[in-house]
Amino acid sequence: MSDSVDTAINKEPLLKVENLKKYFLINKAFKKENRKYLRAVDGVSFSLEAGKTIGIVGESGCGKTTMGRTILRLTDVTDGKILFDGVDLAKLKGETLRKLRPQFQMIFQDPYSSLSPRLPVGEIIGEAVKVHKIVPKEDYKDYIYDVMQKCGLQTHYFERYPHEFSGGQRQRICIAKVLALKPKLVICDEPVSALDVSIQAQIINLFKDLQEKNNLAYVFISHDLSVVEHISDDVGVMYLGNMVEFAPKRELFKNPMHPYTEALLSAVPMPDPNVKMNRITLKGDIPSPANPPKGCKFHTRCNKCTDVCKESEPEFRDVGGGHFVACHLA
Repeated sequence: MSDSVDTAINKEPLLKVENLKKYFLINKAFKKENRKYLRAVDGVSFSLEAGKTIGIVGESGCGKTTMGRTILRLTDVTDGKILFDGVDLAKLKGETLRKLRPQFQMIFQDPYSSLSPRLPVGEIIGEAVKVHKIVPKEDYKDYIYDVMQKCGLQTHYFERYPHEFSGGQRQRICIAKVLALKPKLVICDEPVSALDVSIQAQIINLFKDLQEKNNLAYVFISHDLSVVEHISDDVGVMYLGNMVEFAPKRELFKNPMHPYTEALLSAVPMPDPNVKMNRITLKGDIPSPANPPKGCKFHTRCNKCTDVCKESEPEFRDVGGGHFVACHLA
């Protein structure tokens, strides 16, 4: 009996996001009905198991980073649930939230601006370790040395400052800073976009190695679909604050069902010069998230648009095999 209960518990996702919304007030009218909001994240739902990676893709301004920051409660939640290990983070405040923070961390896009220029590497990595009392004082320095080595950093870098390092080394410092807190969930906000291709490969392989050793769960935000295909187990596609498609990696790349996903995949460069890609060019500009179009938000740029797309918002539904899509044509 206990074995079956344990199995059921283990199958529960580490992170479950339900109808997450984040609106920013842009017009402070006296009457509530006259106020205008920018809908940065507008009803996103997905789940993530421990040891797995979800890739999040979409154009700039679609709400990927805001979604990641909202999940970690770096910004307040407008509506929805963020269930982390069964606890709704959206409802937590103050000391209760602070005690949980080591378990969910974020690696930011720019390794240059996310490190303090006034602190040596050892203090950058160990500052939060001291605050949250991750290890006893007498073990502190050995613990930081161990974390540095796991992230490919030499121990004699302990007293050096960030300006003395290359972009790839700085990103390793950012990863070490996060790993030192022994998190269960890491949100990676385009962590390799500022790096050279050869360094990107090293960092991606480091992510995968650390995941295998520590059973980490990643939400990997990126514009680079080839990187997402390499590192992810599932992939979610966002457009104008909504998740328009979500599926296992192989299924999504082999059988995209949303016209927006098809357009994104058609733009991925192929290494074979003999393969001719049928590039799908999206016409028009992205609508404003402060004033999204009626019906399907993508209908203003979709070459398969029908009358129902202009009037009715499609339901985000499962079409089989864990493949979710928000499209009337699917």
